[in-house]
Amino acid sequence: MVAARGRECYPAPMTTAPISNIRNFSIVAHIDHGKSTLADRLIQMTGGLSDREMAGKEQVLDSMDIERERGITIKAQTVRLNYRAKDGKDYIFNLMDTPGHVDFAYEVSRSLAACEGSLLVVDASQGVEAQTLANVYQALDNNHEIVPVLNKVDLPAAEPDKVKQQIEDVIGIDASDAVMISAKTGLGVPDVLEAIVTRLPPPKGDRGAALKALLVDSWYDVYLGVVVLIRVVDGTMKKGQRIRMMGTNAAYDVERVGFFTPKMEQVDELGPGEIGFITAAIKEVADTRVGDTITDDKKPITEMLPGFKPAIPVVFCGLFPVDANDFETLRAAMGKLRLNDASFSYEMETSAALGFGFRCGFLGLLHLEIIQERLSREFDLNLIATAPSVIYKMHLTDGQEIEIHNPVDMPDVVKIADIEEPWIEATILTPDEYLGSVLKLCQDRRGSQKELTYVGSRAMVKYDLPLNEVVFDFYDRLKSVSKGYASFDYHLTDYKVADLVKMQILVNGEPVDALSMLVHRTRAEGRGRAMVEKMKELIPPHMFQIPIQAAIGGKVIARETVRALRKDVTAKCYGGDITRKRKLLEKQKEGKKKMRQFGKVDIPQEAFIAALKVDS
Repeated sequence: MVAARGRECYPAPMTTAPISNIRNFSIVAHIDHGKSTLADRLIQMTGGLSDREMAGKEQVLDSMDIERERGITIKAQTVRLNYRAKDGKDYIFNLMDTPGHVDFAYEVSRSLAACEGSLLVVDASQGVEAQTLANVYQALDNNHEIVPVLNKVDLPAAEPDKVKQQIEDVIGIDASDAVMISAKTGLGVPDVLEAIVTRLPPPKGDRGAALKALLVDSWYDVYLGVVVLIRVVDGTMKKGQRIRMMGTNAAYDVERVGFFTPKMEQVDELGPGEIGFITAAIKEVADTRVGDTITDDKKPITEMLPGFKPAIPVVFCGLFPVDANDFETLRAAMGKLRLNDASFSYEMETSAALGFGFRCGFLGLLHLEIIQERLSREFDLNLIATAPSVIYKMHLTDGQEIEIHNPVDMPDVVKIADIEEPWIEATILTPDEYLGSVLKLCQDRRGSQKELTYVGSRAMVKYDLPLNEVVFDFYDRLKSVSKGYASFDYHLTDYKVADLVKMQILVNGEPVDALSMLVHRTRAEGRGRAMVEKMKELIPPHMFQIPIQAAIGGKVIARETVRALRKDVTAKCYGGDITRKRKLLEKQKEGKKKMRQFGKVDIPQEAFIAALKVDS
């Protein structure tokens, strides 16, 4: 643990400071390169929390249980720190700790828009990874000044000189004066604080102008209502001021103004360049759109800030409550999560097999998993998720173009001229010895190779891949074939025409719409066979035989049968005429035939979940 520094490095908390003494910065890095640990050290060394408050608690900004358990950051968090530099001046730092996983890139983009600089953290033993590249390019797009920081230099496997060269070769930024640190022990962290003062620019803004503030994030608090995180660009945000959200045209009176240290601290006003929170008895979730511009109701500005590009969901799936009575609870829970996570979208849908539920859009499979987990933990809901799917564009024979993200909504095949599916460009970094397995995996997923280059002993390969081959289990398979060493990042490129068919799973002759999916014709049989074999293991035997079939239109491409439970009806016949036994067996046969006609097959929830995880 870090030795406590003298009080001279953190003065008493400042409520305001000249704009030239403010620094707004993000920490960007690949997953597990030490962003949250570095944030802990910065908070500790500037006195944001005392050693006692931090004792036994790591990653203080990862406030959700799920973040701590998985060791990942899901929500970008903000904290305000006070620092007395070597030049004797007092500075205010607004630090934003961002996620590293590709599914939470939207959280990163929002944080970067509110800052002027970034600390680029790279693991000195692992080097540059796929998400390092993606996040640093986002920072450069926001015109950030970047300070490279090499973490974990105390590890025996650390190769700082090699990694510096990698940063220059791959990213193209000067790493000769990169700060060498160990966030875990605190080694070199004071140099990071000085680098923030000397190498990152202060924000720009005019205190005398009309209020102009960017809505960076918002979340629901049971006691305070909606809490809004803002970055003031011009003017001041004061307690009691009447403000207007320009995008939704909703007006409110500000009740609280403050910042996080990371504890909530209230102040009378926030000036230009400052990042903080406001509450204003906001009840309507929809009134606080992330990326909106906030202005003074009496002296409004005319031009809105550019805001953020809206998050575009790439993966869709249906979420249904196991108990139909939980539907209203699920609706309320979705509303609260939507406020907390602007990249999550949903709309109501019904299913013959599963009843009422919601069709939800996510930025990726981890995002889907996290939302599901949060719904079950925070709102005590038991849910069934349908097969993940992506948005397909269908050109109909009458010239119309429609978008489909639920295979059940697909029109009749004779009405479809062609179907387009989304493609992505994937960047994969992998150690050389796993390159063959990684290339085979991409080829098996209908990928086409674009580029193959080397970064030291690691290969960087770029592939064009269809998104629907990636959303199922590509990430898990990639980690498996590379023993966890490969890293992966992607972005959507365009739509291409493909030979796709709708595959249905029929149980006892009835289609199960929750298991319908669009697949490429060449892969339909393999996926169908895997699906019916899995379902055969999962559906318990009934009193009658259950056929499980995978079908495309009227053509069955795979079939398995769950054998019937059989009672020995002849057990009480001791000897006697054989016709007595035959008569009893015929009667049983007739009963089973009738049962099969009218009997209902109960598919347990585990069967749905396991069937949807079938490895293609």
